[in-house]
Amino acid sequence: MKYSALSLLRNALSGNRDWKPAWRDMSPRGDEYDVVIVGGGGHGLATAHYLAKVHGITNVAVIEKGYVGSGNVGRNTTIIRSNYLLPGNTPFYEWSLKLWEGLEQDINYNAMVSQRGVLNLCHSDAQRDAFARRGNAMRMCGVDAELLDQAQVRAMVPYLDFDNARFPIRGGLLQPRGGTVRHDAVAWGYARAADSRGVDICQNCEVTGIRVENGRTVGVETTKGFVRAKKVALAAAGNSSRVAAMAGLRLPIETHVLQAFVSEAVKPLIDTVITFGAGHFYISQSDKGGLVFGGDLDGYNSYAQRGSLPLVEHVMEEGMALMPMLGRLRIVRSWGGVMDMSMDGSPIIDRTPVDGLYLNAGWCYGGFKATPASGWCFAHTIARDEPHEFNAAFRLDRFATGHLIDEKGQGPTPNLH
Repeated sequence: MKYSALSLLRNALSGNRDWKPAWRDMSPRGDEYDVVIVGGGGHGLATAHYLAKVHGITNVAVIEKGYVGSGNVGRNTTIIRSNYLLPGNTPFYEWSLKLWEGLEQDINYNAMVSQRGVLNLCHSDAQRDAFARRGNAMRMCGVDAELLDQAQVRAMVPYLDFDNARFPIRGGLLQPRGGTVRHDAVAWGYARAADSRGVDICQNCEVTGIRVENGRTVGVETTKGFVRAKKVALAAAGNSSRVAAMAGLRLPIETHVLQAFVSEAVKPLIDTVITFGAGHFYISQSDKGGLVFGGDLDGYNSYAQRGSLPLVEHVMEEGMALMPMLGRLRIVRSWGGVMDMSMDGSPIIDRTPVDGLYLNAGWCYGGFKATPASGWCFAHTIARDEPHEFNAAFRLDRFATGHLIDEKGQGPTPNLH
């Protein structure tokens, strides 16, 4: 069914009895797939969509251990942007933002793409200089960027604490094309689009092993039996290390918990995305009125989708330093995502040393905003056995060769990225 104003009217007149499921809930077939994708989150589903749409490969199964949207794609703060500095990252994330801009027409689904802008605040002269450098690097690559002084920031977001004794706001770097997207709608939309092109989406089907014969991957063991495949693609986010270990691979990533929070609903207040430059804090307002915000990783390794109270306190302190009014709001819920933190803070999209096995991992904080480009580039790598120009730098072996993409400048310390 194609969604349109006409279909909405027709179903309204029929009492909404004729709506069809957005996608089929399948079990793996007994015959061989061309590609099996492990992970039914945003990246896995986007990969399946672009394999079918761009490369004509429709004999594909997406295998998800839970339900579609139960992982990181439904556990984030919905921000999209392309305000990166280094050559390996900037063109990739800008391509992702361009795909976001046309996503709803592409998949015929309302993902609520809202380009409300992303404002990064600076609190010192040195930080303003760093933002000027980043903005110039962005504009040299054709990415929109505006360096704002204090008066311009105050006119844009007057409710911030500009004269905080410890963290005075000096200015900011604005990317007007950045913004937010409804996270779970992204999963549903890509699932529907992939299914409409013949992709099998298998929910509640956990991968328990990867079968390798004579150095080549031949399929995956699941809780619903063996699934044979010519190629196996891993898009398991924070569980990438565990899944790759089934094929004998040890990945250069660590898994950490990242928490997010939502306040009670309030009247329209924040019409952009704001990040606190003196710490790691970011905030926006959802369509339901809740303020959505988050901060740093929990400092310990974990596969649990829940965080610790010390980080809750840390995030709240940063929020209060930026917007003292937050102290009058109640937090209604919080959640945790399982983050695959790479050694340099940048992702991996590449073939692995095991023939027929492909890897999409190491997304750190950038996984959600990268969803369209990740799927596009991963599909290209799988279909053609070579990287797309936008993921050519995201090699798995860069940690051995020294070709790191250290966007944050923290070195080989995953929990700091």
